[in-house]
Amino acid sequence: MNSELNEEAVEMNEEDDDEDEEEPRERDDDEGEEGFSVLSDLPVEMSERRPTCRRCCRPVKVCLCPYLPPRPLDVSTCLYIVQHPAEESRVLRTVPLLAACLPPGQCKVFIGRRFSEERYPELAAVCRDPRSLLLYPGATADNLEDLSTDFTATPHNVILIDGTWSQAKDMFLRNALLRLPRQVQLRSAPSSQYVIRTQPTNMCVSTLECAAVTLSIMEKNHSIQEVLLKPLQALCSFQLQHGAQIHHSKEHLIKNGQYNKIMPKNKRKIRRMQKLISNQNI
Repeated sequence: MNSELNEEAVEMNEEDDDEDEEEPRERDDDEGEEGFSVLSDLPVEMSERRPTCRRCCRPVKVCLCPYLPPRPLDVSTCLYIVQHPAEESRVLRTVPLLAACLPPGQCKVFIGRRFSEERYPELAAVCRDPRSLLLYPGATADNLEDLSTDFTATPHNVILIDGTWSQAKDMFLRNALLRLPRQVQLRSAPSSQYVIRTQPTNMCVSTLECAAVTLSIMEKNHSIQEVLLKPLQALCSFQLQHGAQIHHSKEHLIKNGQYNKIMPKNKRKIRRMQKLISNQNI
């Protein structure tokens, strides 16, 4: 099966050289030079990278452009995505699909763990802009659906954090810039259609899905959500047809006795598990 059909890249575990405590053998210089000479004569195999579609950033063989809108969506809201570096290497990431659906410059991505004003002046300016909103759930976050602001009259910026939930929480807490904008959250969101990746709870959705619901609300156009979800649905459908399995949320697995991993011993993680079972906010 081709590597593009895998949900995530396979991580190879390398054995530590210290485990094999062999006695070092002394070699004279002539033997060493001869060895290097032999190695230098060996042919070098050049691996060719698979052709990639420039629009959807998928391998050409599994291009999703037929499911993208023929023209970029007409939106006034500008998205700024702060992305954990680990997301950039994921095979089935959703941010490139999101960016491919929007006009150039309307979806900007900043990759990193720490964002300072000196290194990221453009992001800092956006965070200080009174028209900027940070989409991140929390006790002090306002429900986006309840805001009386007319977002169509005054274009706004929306900042999203792209990463696993633990990565997103770490980035939020460790970056003072991200706590400057008004914090908002989605009061209700549909169940995630990103079924080829495990989510912590049934209410968790992907970055693309968050953006789809947010833009539909702010642009007062529900069809935006349908257009943005179309390539995600096609991606998941293709993966399922080629051997991928549906991933239920961790909350679903625990409640139905299907969680087959070793339960954590860390007290903090145990409390999080208990909250999942009792359906509390985490």
